[in-house]
Amino acid sequence: MTRLALSSADLPVFFEARHAALAARLTPEALAPLAGASDAAEVARCLGEPLGLYAHLVPKALGGAPRCAGGPASPTYVDVRSLVLVREALGQVSPLADAIFAVQGLGSYPIVLAGSDAQRRALLPDVISGRRIGAFALTEPEAGSDVASLRTEARRDGDGWVLDGEKVLISNVPLAHHAVVFARTGAAREGPAGPGAGGAAARRGGRGEITAFLVDMGAPGVSSAPLPMSVAHPIGRLRFDGCRVPDSARLGDVGGGYRLAMQTLDAFRISVGAAANGMAARALREAVAHVTRRRQFGAPLSDQQMVRAYLAEMATDLDASRLLVARAAHLRDTAGAGQRDAGAGGAGSARARASTEAAMAKMFATEAAQRIIDRAVQLHGGMGVIEGTEVERLYREIRPLRIYEGTTEIQKLIIAKGILERAAAEPPADETGGGRGGEAT
Repeated sequence: MTRLALSSADLPVFFEARHAALAARLTPEALAPLAGASDAAEVARCLGEPLGLYAHLVPKALGGAPRCAGGPASPTYVDVRSLVLVREALGQVSPLADAIFAVQGLGSYPIVLAGSDAQRRALLPDVISGRRIGAFALTEPEAGSDVASLRTEARRDGDGWVLDGEKVLISNVPLAHHAVVFARTGAAREGPAGPGAGGAAARRGGRGEITAFLVDMGAPGVSSAPLPMSVAHPIGRLRFDGCRVPDSARLGDVGGGYRLAMQTLDAFRISVGAAANGMAARALREAVAHVTRRRQFGAPLSDQQMVRAYLAEMATDLDASRLLVARAAHLRDTAGAGQRDAGAGGAGSARARASTEAAMAKMFATEAAQRIIDRAVQLHGGMGVIEGTEVERLYREIRPLRIYEGTTEIQKLIIAKGILERAAAEPPADETGGGRGGEAT
């Protein structure tokens, strides 16, 4: 049977034997219930039971899938290489299923990281089974990449909180049973809070205190509405009008929301690149099938030198993307484990490098997938822009991946920041060019 994702058999440097076992299960036959499915609620249910894929969003210690040997010791850590395998496979079969799976992760990982024991026991089993669907409510009309400028407020009221504000472009709305909502709980402060900002202010939320809350979508004061999108995914807006939640609905510390949001996005960013690779692989396969079948000027299109050049570029882009994603996922899974690959800076520098490489993987894979799919449309000619054809659908599906979970431009800032910080931490080169830090050569 054909596998839909890379594994240790393909890239033994980055994957382990247990990843090969997972990849072997991710076949077109196994994922057939998702192929062509358009009912988002049914797709969301199927990802939980019978497929069991949501288990990879929760650590084994909390009832989910086991992580690979050699990963970080934290019981809250999710194996990123497993996420990469799942999302590449879903990207090939059903971008709708991939989007729902990804947001189920974003809407549940804050519970894994910062939830109380009671919250974890009550919610995570249903997240794994698919009986409960989550959402990640961060983006606002005036707060996209600039997270610290969000305006949704949560004010203390007795032994609870009252939320007021609006969120937009929230995936899994209206499917979601709960949303992790990020709201301002402290007065705004002056100062930088962008992707290049550092220090305590940025960790607390830049220009103001941000706190995360677990909000039931059926609670009084919560309303939602779908948004018309270029892709048929469940996406909408949320409004909170005097929505009262108990303090027990808070996730983590007051003021800890910004850090929690960044930790969550950082954990899943690499897998966005894997989803892009899946869509690109499907587009390449469709293009190859078309040019070998389609005849023009008395010969198959595949005999044309220009067509072969396009295929070469597409295949090379895809392989480069897969390597970047696999490397970033491996580093993320092993950073700090025995300080491997950490160098003189120890585990901390390894984690910083992991964040930089995650941004590289997300940026390159999504941009490359856009190029590959665009080429596939071009090779299909007029058929490529007929609504409902596979490459036309992929053309619409790939575009949001260059925006969500950090735009391409934000990834470039993260990468540059990592490069400059690493350079600043290195010993100065000998001015004679003969070594580092005055060492004899």
